Order: sequence, then structure tokens, then C-alpha cells
Amino acid sequence: MTIRVLLADDQALLRSAFRVLVDSEPDMEVVGEASDGAEAVRLAREQRADVVLMDIRMPGTDGLAATRMISADPALAAVRVVILTTFEVDDYVVQSLRAGASGFLGKGSEPDELLNAIRIAAEGEALLSQAATKGLIARFLAQEVAAGEADRDPARAERLESLTVREREVLVQVAGGHSNDEIAERLEVSPLTVKTHVNRAMAKLGARDRAQLVVTAYESGLVRPRAD
Repeated sequence: MTIRVLLADDQALLRSAFRVLVDSEPDMEVVGEASDGAEAVRLAREQRADVVLMDIRMPGTDGLAATRMISADPALAAVRVVILTTFEVDDYVVQSLRAGASGFLGKGSEPDELLNAIRIAAEGEALLSQAATKGLIARFLAQEVAAGEADRDPARAERLESLTVREREVLVQVAGGHSNDEIAERLEVSPLTVKTHVNRAMAKLGARDRAQLVVTAYESGLVRPRAD
């Protein structure tokens, strides 16, 4: 299956460079380019994109607003957004994840990292760039939630009641940034069993992908911010 990629960045030169890179791969193709968020949302729908490489800082409708619009549209439920950012450590990263992004990648990443990110996002996995440490998404979310209990979402907490004990255990491990293989080893089960629990948790919690499971784990209070 060919991965349909949409490029959203206000810098034409950067879009051109990304297009050459993506189109050079046999399993993916660029189906459109957008210079602002509103255009990105429109093209994502028209071109049936699988993955959107989204810049945050764009004129008019920025990448954050566009990500929210894509996540809120049932017709775009299968679209995955990967945020491209110059700074991997900033508030925009957390806001993007809460808006529905599958993860983020630094603009200075190597070409292989970018291509790998597209494939990971297309498979519905949470994306952490190689430049980030394991559990980075979780730590950023933890910092925001630590600012006040009011950030916790009671509705998310109620939905956790639908999870089995094992699904909750797996969710905690996912929130820690662990892969299926690592979780399997920790819980002494098979990776396939872990994948099944992850998929069931996503279905019950209405999560688009693993990144959204991390958001839910912290905002519901299931996982508490680390002291470090």
C-alpha cells in the first residue's frame, strides 16, 4: 500500500525538499502541498491523505489549529498528523498532541528519520523522534497536568472504567513510552497479546493512536507526573 503524504509548510523551498525525499520512496507519494493550515485541512480531505507533515508556525490558520480541525472531523479519522518543529521542547508540542497529533519530529532530523516517521505514523504508532528521550511525550504532558488538578478530565477518567485490569496495566506502560516488545517483557506476555490490549484500549477510549492513549493516561489521572 502506498502511503499518501501531504506537506504543510509555508516555506516552498522546504516543501520541495520534502517532496523529492518522499517521492523517492517506492511505498509513499506526495499527494499535495499546503502553505497554511486551512489549505492543509482541505487538501487532506480532497486528496485522501494518510499522513500530514505539519509545520506549527504558519500564517493564517496555523498547524495547531489545523491539527484540531483534522482530529475533529470524522471524515478524516484515518489521517495521521506528524508535527514538524524547529524546537522539540516547547509548549506547542504538548498542545499538538492534545489536539490529536500522532507525534513530532525536529526539522533538523536526518532523511531516514523523516521517512521512518511517516511509516510509523501511517501504522498508527506514537512517534518519538530519535533526538528525543524515551517517554518525552509523557513527561511534557505530566508537566502540564502538574500545573493543576483542573487540567484532569473527569470524562476521560470515567471512560477508564471500561478497561480491564490488564488493559489499564498496558496503558500505564504505553504512557511510559514503552514499545509493545518492552511491555510484553515487563508483563510476561506475548507482543501480540500486548497489541490486542492496546487496540482494545484505543477502541474503548476513542483514541486515534498510541499518542492519544498517552494523553488520556495523564489527563485522566491514571498516570501521575514523575517527581524528576
